Amino acid sequence: MAATARSLSTCIFCKIIKGQIPSFKLIETDLSYSFLDIGPLAKGHALVIPKDHAAKLHELPDEYLADAMPIAKKIAAAQGLENYNILQNNGRIAHQEVDHVHFHVIPKPAATDEEGLVIGWPAKSGVVDEVRKYHEEILSKL
Repeated sequence: MAATARSLSTCIFCKIIKGQIPSFKLIETDLSYSFLDIGPLAKGHALVIPKDHAAKLHELPDEYLADAMPIAKKIAAAQGLENYNILQNNGRIAHQEVDHVHFHVIPKPAATDEEGLVIGWPAKSGVVDEVRKYHEEILSKL
């Protein structure tokens, strides 16, 4: 059973959960709330927000995470999406705009930059030794 959800009176998502701000609700559970984004990147762009106010993923209790992903899956399936992104950002420089954990379900209707998420992937090459060293470091902390 989940602990009492934290809430922040100034948080736009906490206000949406409480019904203080209207939304185009899709699915609601005891732990999550989902709705269509009113500034969509594509038709059907939705958000899944845990009802617990946590700014970053590592601050959110696991039961909220376990509840959110099946909802994202249902939203994608209900739309018949073949191509889509599930996006979750943590921190301003990682493009988080609202300091409340949330997951975007973003349809990608075509292989263009006209709709859906558009990203670059600045992969590094020739860094296997660095990856090996970091692997050892992070394993010691897991």
